[in-house]
Amino acid sequence: MIGISFLAFLVLLVAGLIAAVVLHYIFGYRFLEGFDGFLGKLIAGWIGGWLGSPVLGNWFESIKIADVYLIPALLGAFAAAFALTASWKASAKVFTPKAS
Repeated sequence: MIGISFLAFLVLLVAGLIAAVVLHYIFGYRFLEGFDGFLGKLIAGWIGGWLGSPVLGNWFESIKIADVYLIPALLGAFAAAFALTASWKASAKVFTPKAS
């Protein structure tokens, strides 16, 4: 999947967009409140979708667009967007000075 077609790029972009919209706007799971938090989730979702099939495998041959298996791509997109936000929240909690 290193050299992907433009259609595969768009499919992964839509998978990342779905993950970002669901996590940021529907569930309200965010670290940064504005558009920059949404954009960070979108980028992480695209990377997670790109890694989804190589890591999770090729599931459901019938649900494949442009050599992108949609179920592993969506699972990877959600996992990456969630992991990005969770790691930033955890690091903010660790590095925030405690009041004495």
